[in-house]
Amino acid sequence: MTRRLAPPLAAAAAAAALTPAMVAAAGGRATAARPEGGTTGRLLVTLDAGATTRAVRAAVIRTGADTGAVVPQIDLMTVRPPAGAGAEATATALRALPGVAKVEVERRFTLRDVPNDPALSTPETAPGTPAGTTLEWWAQRQNLPALWDITRGSKATVAVIDTGIDGGHPDLGPQISASIDNDATRGAGPATTDEVGHGTNVASLACAAGDNGIGLVGAGRDCRLLIVKSDLSDSSVATSIVQAVDGGADAINMSFGTDGSQPAATPIVRAIDYAVSNGVILVAAAADEPTQEQGDPSNVLQPTGTGSDITQGKGLSITAAEFSGRRAPFAGLGSQISMAAYGSFDQRVGPPGIFGAFPGNATDLEQASLFGPGCGCRATFNGDNRYAYLQGTSMAAPMVAAVAALIKDLNPDLSAPEVIRILKQTATRPAGTGFTADLGWGILNGGLAGAAARGVDRRAPTSSVRTTARVVRGRSVQLNIRSSDKAPPGLKASGVRKVELYRVANGGKARRLLTTTKSKVRVPVRRGSRYRFWTRAVDEAGNREAAPTKSDTTVRGGIR
Repeated sequence: MTRRLAPPLAAAAAAAALTPAMVAAAGGRATAARPEGGTTGRLLVTLDAGATTRAVRAAVIRTGADTGAVVPQIDLMTVRPPAGAGAEATATALRALPGVAKVEVERRFTLRDVPNDPALSTPETAPGTPAGTTLEWWAQRQNLPALWDITRGSKATVAVIDTGIDGGHPDLGPQISASIDNDATRGAGPATTDEVGHGTNVASLACAAGDNGIGLVGAGRDCRLLIVKSDLSDSSVATSIVQAVDGGADAINMSFGTDGSQPAATPIVRAIDYAVSNGVILVAAAADEPTQEQGDPSNVLQPTGTGSDITQGKGLSITAAEFSGRRAPFAGLGSQISMAAYGSFDQRVGPPGIFGAFPGNATDLEQASLFGPGCGCRATFNGDNRYAYLQGTSMAAPMVAAVAALIKDLNPDLSAPEVIRILKQTATRPAGTGFTADLGWGILNGGLAGAAARGVDRRAPTSSVRTTARVVRGRSVQLNIRSSDKAPPGLKASGVRKVELYRVANGGKARRLLTTTKSKVRVPVRRGSRYRFWTRAVDEAGNREAAPTKSDTTVRGGIR
């Protein structure tokens, strides 16, 4: 069956001094307080309601420490730790003062990362466009800058199975990690050429180079492109999916489909299942007409009747939304839709589509045919005519594929189905609504999706127990417990909730002695007995530390 591209459619505080000795007693080290790691080196002291800062400020000054801003309206004062005292120890000592409600390390905010790609800031001047609208309006409306603050996706890879790509385009060439040619069409060039124009535009909306001062930035910011040029035959598409999986793609974009009049070919289904079994996220454009039958591969990724069940589906079937937040009139709808992204501005006013890259060569999309005149879509931007306005579900799908790849790269502990569910759960939709036939689970929200993925903690915490007394001459021994919950770079750890202490007495069976949140515990020992201790930590996300292969410490009960 012939596959169609989803085509373009034209406090009272204590009076006692805070001394270095107090700080030292609280566990301080003789190191100078220096701002590092996003902090200023100062402490934020919040006083109890109705209290004053005068006594605390006087006490701090007597230590030689500096006080900064005092804002009585919100019971705030800032303190820089005394010379030779650490911030953490100083904070502990401050918290012990009457009238102090809270002490926090002061952070320093950073400016939001905004790439310098001019399409993000250049006004859109098409008639009917609201003031303040930029050429790349869809990036802000889909909260992508917030996602780029979390991750820039430099290790994420999006495979684009399409008509190839203009490898010489400055917005695309640097992003290509590999290219594969599966186009058997007579006269077709290599994968880094695009005679049609569709593939170049689609790829740019996914991974156009960010912060290069040229053109636009793709939804995936710095993501890499695996380009697979296809003639869109069943065998070519099936082969392309498998090769994209084997090539290391995090997500595969497929902005094409059939009319759905026949079932998907077995090789297509098997290739999709191969991708799913290998944890690759599959994204396909829905139909480019207002039908409930999206054709394959969309209807394989989100079969009929499954769209409203957030747990169902093998991938994502993407319809197109327009600037207003409604489904574009030309786009597919119904139970085969997963969610939406922007694929059009407004068919009545404004720009004639989504601004993206375009090949430097003449393209099939620009040529008149029996189906109508050429697209008239090419645009010149800053003197470069390798750009165009295209609209369609084809333009919406790669935005979702790119964000999916970034999330998968950000939190590798997430499975593909979990990434898909996060994208659906965080999508923008009217308050109080869930799935709708028009937009599925809503319009892509990259920032919310990234924040949700960042907070998923699948890493178990760690812990250990130690004692300074290996031979105990009393009836009990003090054990010192350490625990931590560290997350991979970019992610947030949930924090240690509790630590389980285990003991083996005289070579007998191991048993859990107690569960604690304390760092020091005292346990009984008997004369002449030998004990082995170890711990297992549990974090707030429910992750439990694996049992150790050997005990942390050994204790023997001695003469009383």
